[in-house]
Amino acid sequence: MKTTLPHALLQLQTSTDTPYYRQIYTRLRNAIADGLLKPGHRIPSARALAAEMGLARGTIESAYALLTAEGYIEARAQAGTVVAPGVRPHAPTALPSARHPQHEVQSHADSGPAPVMPRAFQMGVPALDAFPRKIWARLAAREARATRSIDMLYPPPAGLASLRGEIARYLQLSRAISCAPQQVFVTAGYRDSLDLVTRALLRPGEQVWMEDPGYPPSASLLRGAGMQLVGVPVDAQGLQVEQGLLLAPDARAALVTPAHQSPLCVTLSLQRRIALLEWAARRRAWVIEDDYDGEYRYDSRPLPSLKSLDRDDRVLYAGTFSKVLFPAIRLAYLVVPAAEVQRFEDAARCFSGGSPVLMQKAVAGFMADGHFARHIQRMRRLYAQRRELAAAGLADVLGRAVQMETTPGGMHLLMRLKGRRSDRLLAQRMRDAGMFSRALSECTLDRRHDLTPMLMLGFTNITSREQAQELGRRILALL
Repeated sequence: MKTTLPHALLQLQTSTDTPYYRQIYTRLRNAIADGLLKPGHRIPSARALAAEMGLARGTIESAYALLTAEGYIEARAQAGTVVAPGVRPHAPTALPSARHPQHEVQSHADSGPAPVMPRAFQMGVPALDAFPRKIWARLAAREARATRSIDMLYPPPAGLASLRGEIARYLQLSRAISCAPQQVFVTAGYRDSLDLVTRALLRPGEQVWMEDPGYPPSASLLRGAGMQLVGVPVDAQGLQVEQGLLLAPDARAALVTPAHQSPLCVTLSLQRRIALLEWAARRRAWVIEDDYDGEYRYDSRPLPSLKSLDRDDRVLYAGTFSKVLFPAIRLAYLVVPAAEVQRFEDAARCFSGGSPVLMQKAVAGFMADGHFARHIQRMRRLYAQRRELAAAGLADVLGRAVQMETTPGGMHLLMRLKGRRSDRLLAQRMRDAGMFSRALSECTLDRRHDLTPMLMLGFTNITSREQAQELGRRILALL
């Protein structure tokens, strides 16, 4: 297997605001997509590449984490890191340098050329078959026809005023968050939101509490920004705030997923929410609330956000349209404290390229006409049904080997492995077989933790019990 990279891939641009880890990620992704790096080719370790390029190891690890999360590369223990076997280059076109029109879809589906649906169990992808495409097409066409000359200039760094206003109204009604449109910043995705927070409020070397286990891309991005991560254990009531106080009482920030903890889907208890907010107020620390799928709770109404309890303005609320509408939309939003608006405007002006005005206008119209709220209501009912179908179908086939756990909310199931089985090994076998899977043990900051072997499986695009049974038979063969 090849173990070196072409010299051209290692040439980074120093005259751009794009972070080094993002440049490395983009160049490796394009090299894989264009067939320069082929399935099975070994790529240098993070340590070796960091030494060769003269960069911090965390920068390389951040780029590799993004590529791993999107299915482009895989870590294979002693064999090192290789290009994933399921990735295929784009078909050649008349212009060799042209990008394949399906590339962005493939980066999420990770399964062959020009897929029409995501991989089985793909997490974070909404029910694409249920999206109201005709309504969306009509609204997008309306906005395209109404395009003015001013709309063709650079987009506002903080987002379109009409969309910021719609987001503020929606959050007031659905998440009990009282904020002015000026506090809402439209970003190009959750990672962009988190990057904006680190640039505006944090400095390299500062400590940040992270849920352990938690969401791996968040840890990678914070490491890439130079943060010192402190893994705080999670139990049935969410983040153990008392452990955070013992481990790093003077931490500068805490990143939490209080509605449905990622990956365990537990809810942060009211007592711990209050304790977390009291710590932040007392230490003048920041709490970043990642409410990635807080709209989806199936046994009761969605819980109020942590931000709605914030009386000292220490919480930054991050939401995304990718989980509610579709990933290719690449739009998210961040609600910042009123006193910090100017600081975030300055950071956005320097480091954010803004998001396309046409897409922002289409989303604003989708929300203003009431389609957004109705879509969420429909998806909440649909996901409750699909969750039960998926869990039942998998249990029909795998009942003796696993225990399916249906959580009160979220967009994925938890599959607990019985006996002395390795969740990492099964997850790897599933990925090799063309399915998506993430092991719980892959989400921990401290690998010494003795975690229950468990897999996370997205259910939103499983449409029948029979489909789940067929997928269960594929998993059984791997077991």
